[in-house]
Amino acid sequence: MSDLTQAKRPNFFAEKLEDYKKLTGREKGKMWGNFFLNNALYFMIGLLVIYVTIQNPAFLGIRSLINMVRMSSAAMFMALGIGGIIVLTGTDLSAGRALGLTAVISASLLQRSDLATRMFPNLPDVPIALAIGVVLLLVVLVGCLIGLFNGFFVHKFSLHPFIVTLSTQMMLMGLILLYMNFGTNTGQPISGLDPTYQNFVRGSVLSIAGQPIPNFVWFAILAIIVMWFVWNKTVLGKNMYAVGANPEAARVSGVNVGFTIITIFVIAGGLYGFAGFVESAHIGSNTANTGVEYELFAIAACVIGGVSFTGGVGKISGIVTGVFMIQIIQVALQWLSVNAAIQPIITGAIILIAVSLDMQKYLAKK
Repeated sequence: MSDLTQAKRPNFFAEKLEDYKKLTGREKGKMWGNFFLNNALYFMIGLLVIYVTIQNPAFLGIRSLINMVRMSSAAMFMALGIGGIIVLTGTDLSAGRALGLTAVISASLLQRSDLATRMFPNLPDVPIALAIGVVLLLVVLVGCLIGLFNGFFVHKFSLHPFIVTLSTQMMLMGLILLYMNFGTNTGQPISGLDPTYQNFVRGSVLSIAGQPIPNFVWFAILAIIVMWFVWNKTVLGKNMYAVGANPEAARVSGVNVGFTIITIFVIAGGLYGFAGFVESAHIGSNTANTGVEYELFAIAACVIGGVSFTGGVGKISGIVTGVFMIQIIQVALQWLSVNAAIQPIITGAIILIAVSLDMQKYLAKK
């Protein structure tokens, strides 16, 4: 490019500065007020990180950061699934129970073949790699069926997702209790998992500064990439935003609202199933309480990441940021030795602030 062409190119920052200088004092104040309102939560968490780092520089060390990434990855699948439902102005209270059911199914079918307390001792011996693949497919299918059930009732009977998924949550809790009494199990924790299965999820093929990166981190990254593509590059993603913003306008525009709602719920269910498969190997010993309240963490992460309950607003990058930010808050409170009873109070207050700020931004736009 010639110097003459470069000279004619407008300077973006210079133009913005000139536009800023033309604003009145009141307009400048409003602009800065909106800026701080839109980013208040990030400033608060940034100050928390700075304070904790001053108190203990190891907080931002490689080992600590990788540990936070590891802990965040386990929740990423849930948040990616629930995020799409929130964009549709809904929520999913059954997500944690869906994870719990698929986790105990995974654990029961992938126990060591020589385990004396094996839940299903008469299962045929097949190559473990094949067994892992079949079980993964099975639990993802189970998750999709749960999502299909939720989406069907939300669309067909125009029920609010809160009521539908609350009902599903209770039903899944009963199914988990029933399932844990199948075979030779009597409601006891399901453990003794096959080492190959656990290594497939928890093993590592790469280390950074001597710290191994578990395989499920790469699974989470793959899920992020796939969901980013779905949200941003497919017709389904565009329809999801349209339905979330205004379902009637979307219907008039030719969008199949019912198909969109059900498909988003089915995708979310598939992600819960995958999360259950991962979490089962991650914790090693699965009980009826596996997955309890996991959906609350995921919903909170989405809200903090800017996915709005008013509908039609949200980004995958925001969900990822929200998951990491919630994890940073929890780890920071632990590093500060905050009383364990007070930690959920602080986390809950931050979520309330995030929702309040989101509503203020919505009202300001109106």
